[in-house]
Amino acid sequence: MTLTRTRAVFFDVDFTLIYPGPTFQGEGYARFCAGYGIPVDPLRFSEAVVAASSILNEEQDHIYDPDIFVRYTRRIIEGMGGRGERLDACAREIYTEWAACQHFFLYDDVTPALSTLAARGVKVGLISNSHRCLVSFQQHFELHGLIAAAISSSDHGYMKPHPSIFEAALKLVGVSAGEAVMVGDSFPHDIEGARRVGMRGILVQRAPGAVAPTPPDVPVIGNLSELGTLI
Repeated sequence: MTLTRTRAVFFDVDFTLIYPGPTFQGEGYARFCAGYGIPVDPLRFSEAVVAASSILNEEQDHIYDPDIFVRYTRRIIEGMGGRGERLDACAREIYTEWAACQHFFLYDDVTPALSTLAARGVKVGLISNSHRCLVSFQQHFELHGLIAAAISSSDHGYMKPHPSIFEAALKLVGVSAGEAVMVGDSFPHDIEGARRVGMRGILVQRAPGAVAPTPPDVPVIGNLSELGTLI
């Protein structure tokens, strides 16, 4: 599939451009929990994340609410065996630390892909559901001059897939929905949300062997280097 008339490409941030380091893996969670006197089993982390993911996909009004992510984090801790009255306090600290860029790594393909788009005159934007400061994000990962606009749900007030945040992003770069593409790792939040306002979508599945059901007109890539053939 070849996309034409593309004037802007927007990217999700977490798990599309960056991935968490050890702080947000099983051992990291165990260290957070130890500070609150909560024993957990790090080996149960991956299973706990899968079990907790339904919280992020529950039907809601898509208004940004930190408590959604705190409940999600608490569920992970509980899935690792954590119990006690300090669960919420621990989960809230983990949520707060998620915004700190030093806990994350940039995928190797990101800077080359964004540089190529910018060199072609395509406006590059960020649309994130996190509470991370996107100015600090660009500074920390040395993306100066590559990002035309950035918007986070914590500042905007609505989360993807609500149409409002996509429409606000389009307005920031001054392009129509039909001239824009959304690239992200979540079909319901990133791709389906963008398509509802008339944008095109490209799904990123970085995990080897990952398969997600998508409409035939939604390209699926494993690496951002593949964008060149689609935009």
